[in-house]
Amino acid sequence: MQKKISSLPFQGTPEQEAKLKEIIEQYKDDPGAVMPVLQEAQEIYGYLPLEVQIMIADGLNVPLDEVYGVATFYSQFALTPKGKYHISVCLGTACYVKGSGDVLNKLSEELGIEAEECTPDTKFSLTACRCIGACGLAPVITVNDDVYGRLTADEIPGILKKYKEA
Repeated sequence: MQKKISSLPFQGTPEQEAKLKEIIEQYKDDPGAVMPVLQEAQEIYGYLPLEVQIMIADGLNVPLDEVYGVATFYSQFALTPKGKYHISVCLGTACYVKGSGDVLNKLSEELGIEAEECTPDTKFSLTACRCIGACGLAPVITVNDDVYGRLTADEIPGILKKYKEA
């Protein structure tokens, strides 16, 4: 699954940038610094927008395609921001055969975003994942730490309503 790049404008703060520059300075002369700097940058920003990747590439004096390559290769890195309520839809085999594709489509329709995107108000983000290990409850979604199983697409508006009103 190819990672999407965020369509939301970058909103980093000067404080975040100063922290990132400190981290880059710490690792500047270490071979293999890209991975730990990306990890710490994601801690600071919550994701790795192109602007942050450029700062890392420039600061470590490595090509941007190397930074981007690491950021897109490892599943721990996100190129899109996570919303206050991060919804993950399991598309593993058990969930998929029981209708998680329909659940994902309904979530996309209700939120107006696709998988790996965040709503413009940053309240919701949506991710499709391979397996969350709750096959007996298929199909399953998580909203932050809340787990919803044995779902149908018709139940999605009611679930979202709870978080929209929160």
